Amino acid sequence: MSQPTVSRAGGESPATTSTAASPATRDRMSTDNGQISVAENVVQKIAGKACREMGGVHAMGTTGARAFGSVRERIPGSSGPNFSQGVGVEVGETEAAIDLDIVVEYGVSIAELGRSIQRNVKQAVERMTGLRVVEVNIAVDDVYLPTPDDDQDTPSRVS
Repeated sequence: MSQPTVSRAGGESPATTSTAASPATRDRMSTDNGQISVAENVVQKIAGKACREMGGVHAMGTTGARAFGSVRERIPGSSGPNFSQGVGVEVGETEAAIDLDIVVEYGVSIAELGRSIQRNVKQAVERMTGLRVVEVNIAVDDVYLPTPDDDQDTPSRVS
């Protein structure tokens, strides 16, 4: 049984391989009563929340997406932060691949943080959806450098 391939959002196309889902994974997504399917936006939100839980992640998304998200959050009546910002996914019948764009805080070990994010995102998505996560790719787009203005405890020089 072959699965249809889904092209990545960035236009990249992964090498096509035919992998059959393990019986355990197939059984979790199929019952006597029918199929269980998980939408891409569900996987995006779970992965985004799991990534943001990690200390050292300052923000998610590319520069343009972060700017747009910042404006959107300030609009009265908006739904708040967008947990799928900076998250790209491909979801098949039994597997998922996840791409994350992040901004790290200065001084954090990027390699160590990346491994922790991969582990946390994979566990969260697999536990909540039953999908097997085949890869979690992380692109570090920027490093957040704190400025003296970020310290709110500093008294104002002007009243």
